[in-house]
Amino acid sequence: MQEQWEQVAHTPDATDDLGERLGQVLRPGDVVLLSGPVGVGKTHFAKAVARGLGVRSEVTSPTFTIVGEYEGRISFVHMDLYRLYQDPDDVAAQLSDDILIGIGFDDYFDGSRAVLIEWPQGVRQCLDGYLDISMQPLATGERVLQVKAVGASARERMKEWVGGWA
Repeated sequence: MQEQWEQVAHTPDATDDLGERLGQVLRPGDVVLLSGPVGVGKTHFAKAVARGLGVRSEVTSPTFTIVGEYEGRISFVHMDLYRLYQDPDDVAAQLSDDILIGIGFDDYFDGSRAVLIEWPQGVRQCLDGYLDISMQPLATGERVLQVKAVGASARERMKEWVGGWA
């Protein structure tokens, strides 16, 4: 079964299409990790995922609130962990248990909602299965999405998601 996939989004609309399609196939318990440089479009992509989930309320960047919770076809949690790193230049550092407890991190992983995490580098080791999406800008202004499925459920979700593009 496919465990990795790469897709170039030639336009912002193409990025939206990818995000919305992902939202359409997400199920409770699914986890999506979204990484990439500042300004690459992670929050834009997360908003498209929310639309695909049927979220009708405005989805805003949780950069300062850390966590945003929304209702759609299923519950959706959007996290942005960037501000939790002690050194913003070292977002690969593992986040401490105290920090994660402080935001109630574990409470969001009871299988009742889909969770999308921006800047997930410091929490990968805490998670068992997830879709790991890296967004990178190209010199042409396009974005490349590199996706890795970790775990059986994530592999199944990837299969459903990429069926229209692969």
